[in-house]
Amino acid sequence: MTVGIVMLVHEALQRAEQVARHWSKHGCPVVIHVDRQVKRPVFDEFVKRLSDVDNIRFCGRRHCEWGTWSLVAASQAGSELMLAEFPQVRHVYLASGSCIPLRPVDELVAYLDERPKTNFIESVTTDDVFWTVGGFDAERFTLRFPFSWKRSKFLFDHYVRLQRRLRVRRQIPDGIVPHLGSQWWCLTRQTLSAILEDPDRRYYDRYFSKVWIPDESYFQTLVRLYSTDIESRSLTLSKFDFQGKPHVFYDDHLQLLRRSDCFVARKIWPYAEKLYSNFLSPDLARMGGTEPNPGKIDKIFAKAVERRTSGRAGLIMHSRFPREGFEKGKTCAPYSAFEGFSDLFEGFEIWLSKVVGGQVHGHLFGPDTVEFGGGQAIYSGAMSNSPQLRDYNPRGFLTNLIWNTRGERQCFQFGPRDNQDIAWLMATDPNAQISVISGAWAVPLFNSNMNFSDIRKEAARQQQIESEHLKILGSMYTKARVRVWTMADFVEAPMEPLQTIIDEIGPRHARRLTEAPRMVNLDGFGQFLQNLKNQGMQPHLMGDFPAGVETGGPSVTRQRPYLVR
Repeated sequence: MTVGIVMLVHEALQRAEQVARHWSKHGCPVVIHVDRQVKRPVFDEFVKRLSDVDNIRFCGRRHCEWGTWSLVAASQAGSELMLAEFPQVRHVYLASGSCIPLRPVDELVAYLDERPKTNFIESVTTDDVFWTVGGFDAERFTLRFPFSWKRSKFLFDHYVRLQRRLRVRRQIPDGIVPHLGSQWWCLTRQTLSAILEDPDRRYYDRYFSKVWIPDESYFQTLVRLYSTDIESRSLTLSKFDFQGKPHVFYDDHLQLLRRSDCFVARKIWPYAEKLYSNFLSPDLARMGGTEPNPGKIDKIFAKAVERRTSGRAGLIMHSRFPREGFEKGKTCAPYSAFEGFSDLFEGFEIWLSKVVGGQVHGHLFGPDTVEFGGGQAIYSGAMSNSPQLRDYNPRGFLTNLIWNTRGERQCFQFGPRDNQDIAWLMATDPNAQISVISGAWAVPLFNSNMNFSDIRKEAARQQQIESEHLKILGSMYTKARVRVWTMADFVEAPMEPLQTIIDEIGPRHARRLTEAPRMVNLDGFGQFLQNLKNQGMQPHLMGDFPAGVETGGPSVTRQRPYLVR
């Protein structure tokens, strides 16, 4: 007794010939169904090339189309010819032209000889199916699907909607319970002949011919009527992606396929020369009685699906540009934004770099240039300091910066003079640590040599921008770690908030600060704010700065900073 191979072929005929000869050479008769879409001269040449092999046959040709009854009809035709022409066959194995055996053929024959009455076919009820992606579950058996989804999608969709509106429900034939499973099976002669010779076959065929994707349900359902010795699994390694499309195996999957211990795999790229030469070699390594175990590589495929659908945190590739809110992570690593600190302290970037040991930048989103740390014109990943390039996609600029420097904490300055397009990105990014001294933007104006009327206009503009920014940071959608101090509160006791910020950056930097960076001279700042009020502008983000207070900060009661989660 041996195994008969029914092959469904529609392309790459040279590879199908190579595989068919391999099966035949090892004593397995082969019946080939060639899709009618293959032109007649090409088909005739294919038949001629295999005419020297006495145990290869060709069955009647049909035009096969995905998701239609034609695939079942082709499988029936090949199976009927196999049972009629080769009485020594005990198991019939359905394969495609893109399948190749992964183990020596005699191991498959020996494996089936030890299980002479076992049918290997994935067959589960619709309630237990989890792989129907973008399709139908129970409805595939209760609605009619006379139109091709690929050729006549408009008619297909409208006819489905019409049946749902009219509450059409087909009667499932008595005595059967719909099951689903992989198209690629291996059935015993006894079971397969019972299905094909059933007196009610015409009735079943008529019903299943209007089922959605019948090649995944016809044999899977009817096998339950004629056999109780069923292994609900396929001996063919066939993996699908999150869209329900089959994974294609290439040369670099060689070790992966070997590790699966499966007998057959699909879908093999026709130009994977290394796979064909290795697995069709007469010196193919033997595995003895090793049980097929595709679970060994399931983790790899699960990881591939996750990578394809979610990507990597902070990395947005052209191949999977996500919808807003569906990205796995906005950035790939923690970073810190400081607002108002460089306005209030002299040499703040140098001091912070010494304390935290990370990379400290100036205003990365400033209007005139990108202030990379150390004044660099080109930074990691060939990022330019050109504001025009940065402003083409500010969000991408920030995510690229964090990705290109992963492993090193990035800190930068931000304020109302900067490009505000990244405000929501930072606010909704769990990796962001945002520390704000509200109103500190007024210090450069205080020390400027501008006309006071111009100062008043600029102060009003920047205060409005920062007010909107603080609203964003206080939004219910904010996920960043945000701390906000008014300038008056911060100036009175700067060490406590600075210590809090440094502690949050990371445990490895945790140490008590012994000195703060040097604060700019604020003599007359209170009067400056009063002058703004006198000119009709109300500066309210700085806190309470009495007009008479000079260097040392205003004598106000210290308040605790508020934390926005």
